[in-house]
Amino acid sequence: MDTAITQWINGFAGQNPVVDQMMIAITKFGVPAMIVFVVLQWWSRNDRLFVRHVAICAGLSFLLGLAINQGILVFVHRLRPYDLGLSNLLIDRSADWSFPSDHATASMSIAAAFVIRKLPRRAAALFAMAILIGISRVYVGTHFATDVLGGAATGIVAALAVCLIFRENSRLNRIVTRIL
Repeated sequence: MDTAITQWINGFAGQNPVVDQMMIAITKFGVPAMIVFVVLQWWSRNDRLFVRHVAICAGLSFLLGLAINQGILVFVHRLRPYDLGLSNLLIDRSADWSFPSDHATASMSIAAAFVIRKLPRRAAALFAMAILIGISRVYVGTHFATDVLGGAATGIVAALAVCLIFRENSRLNRIVTRIL
């Protein structure tokens, strides 16, 4: 089923040059755009200290999620779909294993932090972007659908862990959120 879903999504690749370029752009610039969005939250006009706390949670979730992925990659050596001849690759080959998707982890960890900390409008926009990034990774042929789902799950777990540990009323949070 994973292969069928992956091939169905990737089957649209190469059919429309405009959609191809859009998906390539989302794959390349989606996560950096989300990072810039989070950084810009530091200068939020409304509820500044709380929004700063959420931005810190998002950043820590991002880092923890990618660290977890590195641990998983030590044990799980899944080939990429293009290595198995199952996808039409639209971007350069990756040097690491396929599972889990770092892009999905990074984007979902950011979105999940905003969801958990209850900033709904920002969370909705970030969640939509995370979904687009995940779809783009399958579309451009570099991941299986379950690689993206696994990465998203890692991102959510990382965000939950960070949001449980890094409290808004902690001394460290008070010090960090008052910078600038």
